Amino acid sequence: MLLERTKISEHIRKFDAYPKTLEDFRVKTFAGAAVTIVSAVIITLLFISELNYYLTSEVTEELFVDVSRSEKLRINIDVTFPNVMCDFLSIDAMDVSGEQQINLEHNIYKRKLDQNGKPIEKPEKERKYFIFTQKVGSSEVKNVTIPPTLDPNRCESCYGAEIPPRNCCNTCEEVQDAYRMKGWAVPDVNNFEQCKREGWIKKIESVDKEGCQIFGYLDVNRVAGNFHIAPGKTFTQHHVHVHDLQQFAASQFNLTHKIRHLSFGRSIPGKTNPLDGTIQVAEVGAMMFQYYVKIVPTMYARADGQTLHTNQFAVTRHQKQVSTLFGDQGLPGLFVIYELAPLMIKYGEKEKSFFHFLTSVCAIVGGVFTVAGMIDSAIYHSSKVIQKIELGKVS
Repeated sequence: MLLERTKISEHIRKFDAYPKTLEDFRVKTFAGAAVTIVSAVIITLLFISELNYYLTSEVTEELFVDVSRSEKLRINIDVTFPNVMCDFLSIDAMDVSGEQQINLEHNIYKRKLDQNGKPIEKPEKERKYFIFTQKVGSSEVKNVTIPPTLDPNRCESCYGAEIPPRNCCNTCEEVQDAYRMKGWAVPDVNNFEQCKREGWIKKIESVDKEGCQIFGYLDVNRVAGNFHIAPGKTFTQHHVHVHDLQQFAASQFNLTHKIRHLSFGRSIPGKTNPLDGTIQVAEVGAMMFQYYVKIVPTMYARADGQTLHTNQFAVTRHQKQVSTLFGDQGLPGLFVIYELAPLMIKYGEKEKSFFHFLTSVCAIVGGVFTVAGMIDSAIYHSSKVIQKIELGKVS
């Protein structure tokens, strides 16, 4: 029985692909130790690189026809105008379906900036005060001011532009709106008591003494269109989009601006926005800056099954000076004209196989040790040959 087991064991030993030499016949050299240390360092670096590659999701890219039907397109904006007051800038959006959004204020915010570009925390509203002298005991207190008190039920004149049932114009803006409704040109606002009370002339004269940051987002139809930020209040007259700039000279507006951020849709990993950080300097007044944007719908499928919808875009820029405020030559301001491509790009995260990682690690270890063994063998035999040559010369 014991003999049979010994024979079986001997037959099994024949399949050993790793025959061992006796310890007495092994020679350890300094060169072999150096090769071992270098190969160990290389294996460690390659293992870390392979592990990092395994833990990083692989992103695949596909291109196909866009058949999605999303109702709205979100546009995220953050633009600063260092030389135009917020009161004189308006943002409007319109598209090829005929929808117009004028004087947008919902989800759009304006922040006043000083001449150094820093936000004005608490902007003070201009008010006209009454100054009088008050006696307190035997002394006088001068320059005590109180704000004017206006009757909330007052009905001030529209200066001939009354339109029933709106026959009262209690503010400068209401007077100007009444004139627009009549189709009349607005005369010198200094003739209106409401405008004098609100210091409108002083505002016009200081239009470039403050800056403005406009930021937020707007939702538009998912069709070709445009949005613009331009000076002057916006209104529609006889189905025509008009900006009221009668009180200003064309060269009065310095539309130098910085696009801090402009994107369409939500952010996804690896997405870049070509216009972020763009600065455009208006060397002359009444400049019209146009950005022609081609939007490509993009879908990002995460490894956890969540799908994110966004958009990428490419842009072409153009600028010119407008010599007239209205007409064929355009309007001073920042214009973004966009259209959507019929194709969609899909990015998908794909997790890597653990067995592929294990195979790569084994290949790294085995390959480095094999090459290191060949190098060590070459060094050892070369040193033996050199020693024999030297011994032959000595003898």
